[in-house]
Parts: sequence; C-alpha cells; structure tokens
Amino acid sequence: MPSRSGCLRARQAGHPVIFFLALVGVLGVSASGPLVAATPSVPPLAMAFWRNGLGAVTMGTGALVRSRGIRRWPSRSEWRYCIIASVALALHFACFMVAVRLTSVAAATALVCLQSAWIAGYQRLRGSTIGAQVMAGMGLSLCGALLITGFDVGRSPEALLGDLLALAGGAMAGAYTLAGSGARATMDTGSYTTLCYALTALFLLVMTWFAGQPLVGFPAIGWAGIITLTVVSQLLGHSIFNHLVAALGPLVVSMIILLEIPGAAILAGIFLGQTPPVWTYVGLVLILGGLMAVVRGQSGPVVRGS
Repeated sequence: MPSRSGCLRARQAGHPVIFFLALVGVLGVSASGPLVAATPSVPPLAMAFWRNGLGAVTMGTGALVRSRGIRRWPSRSEWRYCIIASVALALHFACFMVAVRLTSVAAATALVCLQSAWIAGYQRLRGSTIGAQVMAGMGLSLCGALLITGFDVGRSPEALLGDLLALAGGAMAGAYTLAGSGARATMDTGSYTTLCYALTALFLLVMTWFAGQPLVGFPAIGWAGIITLTVVSQLLGHSIFNHLVAALGPLVVSMIILLEIPGAAILAGIFLGQTPPVWTYVGLVLILGGLMAVVRGQSGPVVRGS
C-alpha cells in the first residue's frame, strides 16, 4: 500500500504548477552548455567565477532576509564538507566550461552527466554494494562515452580533449554531490548553497589568476551572457530542482534532470547550429538509458545539472 507521502507526491507530480516548474528547471540546466559556447568573448574560468559569485550574493541576500541574520556559524565538520564540495564544484565548472568550447555541446553535456555513475563508483569504493541494474547501467553509459570519445579521436585533438575534460567534470560533480550531502545533513539549503557558491567563486578566482584570464573588460554581449547564465542556469535551474526534491522526491527529480542531456543538444542545434555526427546521438542515447538505470537502481541520488 502506498505511503501517505508517496500518494501526496503522486498528486503533486500531476499538478500544473509542478509540471511548469519542472519544465523551467530542465530548460535552465539545459541552457548552461549552449550559453557558455555562445559567449566566446568571456574566458571560461571567468564565466564560472561570475556565475558562482553572483549566485552566492543572490542566495546569501535571500537567506539573510528570510532568517533576519546569521543563525549560527558552521561547525568544523560542516566547513570541511563545504571546502571539499567547493573545490570539486570549481573543478567541475572549469572542466565543463572549457569542454563546451572544444567539443560539441551535446557531447560535453552527455559526458559530464555521467556524474551519477561516478557517484555509484565512489560509493562502491567506500564499501557499498552495487546491484546488477546499476552495474548494467554503468556499463551501458560507458559504452556511450567510449562511442563519443572514440569517434572524436579522428575528428580533432581539440574535440577529444573536450570530451576528456567533460568526463573529468562529471567525476568532480559526483564528488561535489557526495561532499554536499554530508554538509546538508546538518545545514539548511540556503546556508549551504551560499557558503558553497562563495567558496567556489574564491577557488575559481585563484584559478583564473593563475591562468592569466581577465575578470573584467568584456563587451556588453559578454556580460549579458554571464548574467543570463547566472539567472537561467544557476538560480532558476538549480533552485527549482532544490525545491522539487521536497515535492517529488529525489528519484523523480533525478530522472527529470536527465532530460538536460537531450535538452542541451536540441538547444545547441537550434541556436548554435551544431549538428554533431550521428554517432554522438547514438552515444547520447546509450548514456541517457544507462543513467536512467543507474538512478533507478540506487534509489536516485539527485543529479546536479551544469
């Protein structure tokens, strides 16, 4: 017999407002790759810095208004989890945003979304048992990743490098999700998000300085891309899915966020004219199917969109 919370979530899933929010959230995270690729006037590390910096300011302001001040200072354990999560998130954004400048948006998004398979692998290393369905899903996703990267070997060295960076970005996203779950066990969403985004921006600031990339002096179209990315992908996409977790549960939300993979490919095709080779789409379908099996097999850790 279904639980009361399960019945409530089932009713909420069919509510028009929930459906609309899910649609906006999918479009928000799907737009990340195309927006980065469409803003070549802004270096990728600088774009990642502003995305997180502006996101931290916005989320922090909202949290302060709601709580009317800081509730408490994070504990040593919470600081440790937040620092680990922020380093992983900074590396994730750095890898992904460079990747979409080197390979197709469809390939970069599909490969970086392998993060749920990385999470399953991390959990196996920590002694957790992996079921047959998760193993099969990971194998199917790996076949899709090998298909995309294998054909990109002959297409261009830049495309192959972009694929490898996207894979690394997915691994970092998995580490970010696991570390973040440790912090959020005792921290509210607003406090954690504000601190994590702020620390991520700080790490990206250091990375940008070492890379010699400018943080200002961009044309108006560049700043428009930064602001659009922050509002659409960072605030709308991520914030909406954080809200939907409570309404629909992590498994349903994880499945919905996987629509980022075809969504990014469609948006890139429409607005950027990117038409990847047919094997890219075959690999994309394999990855999507594999990740669906992984998510369902491990009761669905929430997959964070880029």
